[in-house]
Amino acid sequence: MILRPNAAFLVEHPSHFIALGFGTGLAPIAPGTAGTLLAFPLFIAYSAALGPLDAWPARLVFLAVLAALFIVGVWACGRTGRDLGVADHGCMNWDEIVAFLLVLLVTPEGFVWQGFAFVLFRFFDVVKPPPIRHFDRTMKGGFGVMFDDILAAFYALLTMAAAKQLWPMVSP
Repeated sequence: MILRPNAAFLVEHPSHFIALGFGTGLAPIAPGTAGTLLAFPLFIAYSAALGPLDAWPARLVFLAVLAALFIVGVWACGRTGRDLGVADHGCMNWDEIVAFLLVLLVTPEGFVWQGFAFVLFRFFDVVKPPPIRHFDRTMKGGFGVMFDDILAAFYALLTMAAAKQLWPMVSP
């Protein structure tokens, strides 16, 4: 079991580079947060490449890209977890990146909404309320690594939708 991967491990195999979020997983503290933050510039780059994401054709293309990134993540996190000796090692943060890209796709524009989305996503990813914790503990391999973060993204989006409906005048 590798307790703390290093730069040599990162570039040893393409799956490591992906699963460790292009190196953000090597952050000495909060690698999951570092990966989630990486989603912001990636989202900006995808948005610039696809055009305005308020139109459905662009959103559907973005969803297709996210589905592909999810599938790549299943492979990369599965392989990297085996190489690390831990199915869901804390340095693997591709799952946070992909899940938070999904959150950003649905989040209203603006720093306040995006900041709110970030805090909510990190909260649900760390706390893992039911059934997230159940799936995190029972689903193994790359799919399990990726799936629990998609659930955290769903919780974050559900909470944002409720906040927007309950407090329309004071919501972010």
